[in-house]
Amino acid sequence: MCFIGQEDVEWEELDWGSLGWVIRPANVPDAAHLCCLDVKLQPGMGHDFHCHPNQEELIFVRSGELEQWIGEERRTISAGDVVFIPKDTVHATFYSADAEQEARVLVVLGPSYGADGYEAVDRATEEPWCNLR
Repeated sequence: MCFIGQEDVEWEELDWGSLGWVIRPANVPDAAHLCCLDVKLQPGMGHDFHCHPNQEELIFVRSGELEQWIGEERRTISAGDVVFIPKDTVHATFYSADAEQEARVLVVLGPSYGADGYEAVDRATEEPWCNLR
């Protein structure tokens, strides 16, 4: 059993937002099946098209209204909505530049993969993903 407080979350700044490492093997050695992330998206930012070849993903929107892509399907999702993404499925999440505050999402990936518990492969420059937006 393990308790993780807000002060225990390690934050990483990326070009599309902030990633809080809540659960991964580095801080929870027994985390063989789950990787959990707290994500902050600033207005106008997003995690461009990518996939997780060895992981399923669940996205729970805590705040904000997001443009979510799964494959070539686009939907608007907002607080309380949940998205399930099968392993190796290309997807992306974007936040409107007109938003007044950051969006927050909780992301759970499984199984935990590699030292970070997380694996992402960029697909943003490939067809058809580079021309969908």
